[in-house]
Amino acid sequence: MTTTPSELAAPRTQRRPAARRSNFELYSWLFMRLSGLVLIILVLGHLLIMNILDGGVHRINFAFVAGRWSSPFWQFWDLAMLWLAELHGTNGLRTVINDYARKETTRFWLKMLLYASAVLIIALGSFVIFTFDPNISN
Repeated sequence: MTTTPSELAAPRTQRRPAARRSNFELYSWLFMRLSGLVLIILVLGHLLIMNILDGGVHRINFAFVAGRWSSPFWQFWDLAMLWLAELHGTNGLRTVINDYARKETTRFWLKMLLYASAVLIIALGSFVIFTFDPNISN
């Protein structure tokens, strides 16, 4: 069977543009590793300061938190810990949902619930850190 030049010029299947691939999963994987490393530093520093140094947990009360959050450094530290922990956990749960939810609709609604709860927790936590009033009256 020989092919003619006209058959070679007009293939049976149409050429499609190459599928565009997203690097979202790669960036998600990198975020998990990097945020995990940063979280180790933030959380171990938090535990060391809050639970071990200068009398441990017995000194933690409203006045201690008020004094700590009067400094922008500690506000940023706690805010970074909150945001990274929430995003790290949300990304991990997103992966679990993708792995174990069999139906597409179940996967969709579980992820929507996950994202809504993550936004709510980040918003409330950030709101508390930024609007904390150390001069609250009883």
